[in-house]
Amino acid sequence: MTARELRTAEDTQAFGATLANALRAGDLVILTGGLGAGKTTFTQGLAEGLGVRGPITSPTFVIARVHPSLAGGPALVHVDAYRLSGLAELDDLDLDTDLEQSVTVVEWGHGLAEDLSDDRLEVVLEADPDTEVRTATVTGHGRRWKDGVPC
Repeated sequence: MTARELRTAEDTQAFGATLANALRAGDLVILTGGLGAGKTTFTQGLAEGLGVRGPITSPTFVIARVHPSLAGGPALVHVDAYRLSGLAELDDLDLDTDLEQSVTVVEWGHGLAEDLSDDRLEVVLEADPDTEVRTATVTGHGRRWKDGVPC
């Protein structure tokens, strides 16, 4: 487990971009945090680091967006599971067809998306209500991350 303090939105984006350097096709990232914790901001940085087509906005109403690579790397599948009521609705998105060729990020995915892959990173973003400073805690699961989280 790795924790990092993120003082600004730019810090949050930079952290996402840094983590992107360690990601490859087939990786799953589950984002957890309250409203305004920085999940989409983190994903914007991740997308920049992966070199995918934007803009990156919260896919709350469309549930999932695919952002193709502009740099010859994997696409980014960006999912917002906030409006999903359970695993069955997540499964209806057929994300497993894209998992092997893409980096998949699932906002609000805790308790829903873990079954998509044994190998995954879980990023928990928490914001201090007084200072708005965020803390990102990254935990790796599965064989892919057995040697630790690369950030």
